[in-house]
Amino acid sequence: MTGWTADRIPDQHGRVAVVTGANSGLGLVTATELARHGAHVVLAVRNTAAGEQAARRIDGDTEVRELDLASLESVRAFAAKLAVDHPALDLLVNNAGVVLLGPRRRTSADGFELQFATNMLGHFALTGLLLDNLAAAREPRVVNLSSITHKTADLDFDDLMFERGYRAATAYGRSKLATTIFGLELDRRLRSAGLPIASVLAHPGLTRTNLTPRAWEHRGRLGLVVARLGLLATQPVERGALPQLYAATAAGVQGGQFFGPAGLAETRGRVTEARLSPKAADPAIGRRLWAAARRLTGVEYL
Repeated sequence: MTGWTADRIPDQHGRVAVVTGANSGLGLVTATELARHGAHVVLAVRNTAAGEQAARRIDGDTEVRELDLASLESVRAFAAKLAVDHPALDLLVNNAGVVLLGPRRRTSADGFELQFATNMLGHFALTGLLLDNLAAAREPRVVNLSSITHKTADLDFDDLMFERGYRAATAYGRSKLATTIFGLELDRRLRSAGLPIASVLAHPGLTRTNLTPRAWEHRGRLGLVVARLGLLATQPVERGALPQLYAATAAGVQGGQFFGPAGLAETRGRVTEARLSPKAADPAIGRRLWAAARRLTGVEYL
């Protein structure tokens, strides 16, 4: 994968892709490149006006659909309609994410901590509700967007919704650890079930979006330095999107693989296989989180 760029994306004609959070940042670049290479891309966005504006900037075959990952009702409605309109789904890129600032704990429409709800639980439910459509496609993939902040995060299964001692930046790290655990546990369960769906993970390092610098503000002195450096420490969004585009399209990618930048502690540079934290890779933690996500979302699969 040395020197891999978006120009090396294989032909995507005849493939249907859903990209959550596709109206800006990493999601917009991902949707743009997939469409440029021939895919029919569904921009799954909370703000459809912003989605339509983004779609007009994309040279290719797109459609915009409303999806609020912080509302299980919205997730179910989106999945139900998409499942009818696109019986075979080739690619699901669980890209959307939210980072909160300040001391106030915010909750989703279903009463969950907002970052955990949006970044992990909404995507867990969406993936399960679209599983049959993915299984009907040829060589389908699910890509979950992780973060290097997952490496030092921890989950408190006695307080998954962070009701005690809430800190927004810490909650973000926890949500990204949960997303990473989900992607790996999904891979294990797909293999066990014999389903031909690859669950792959990627992270963008430190990329010039409105999310990454804020996610580092709680990482102690080093994190504060990184956050303040801002543009100097980050790479362009077009480069930051390469790991997830590689995970989504490159030939030979296997379920359970994790891609990120190769340089400077995985913060920037060419695409390579990234390192997982021990907690993210622990199957026992994966099973426990899966059971909790089933219970919280009411979506049961695999």
